[in-house]
Amino acid sequence: MIEKLTAAAAALFLCAGLAHAADDCEKQATDKKLAGAAKTSFMKKCEADAMAASPANASCEKAAADKKLAGAAKTSFMKKCTADGGPTAAAKPDPAAACEKQADEKKLAGAAKTSFVKKCTADAK
Repeated sequence: MIEKLTAAAAALFLCAGLAHAADDCEKQATDKKLAGAAKTSFMKKCEADAMAASPANASCEKAAADKKLAGAAKTSFMKKCTADGGPTAAAKPDPAAACEKQADEKKLAGAAKTSFVKKCTADAK
């Protein structure tokens, strides 16, 4: 639940930043007295530059470099990562894996382990 709220808050701030960037780009286009195709082209580039400068994008770039991604894999990762609000929001821990680890630490086996993992995973959601 907390992870979903964190991701939602990150997305909200990202969207607010993009809205501010769009307003800023609009102001710049007006100041330059651009119209038509020139304005459209300028707005597209300005908004892309603003998106690239966002904190979420910078942390996603680092995460992509850490994973040694390139080409289409990097593009796909970056698109999803920035939409999710950054790698900290995107890298959610797997509750099933954490529950499996806890069961192993408790040395549970068989039906007891299955029951524990099932309940633990349900409680984590």
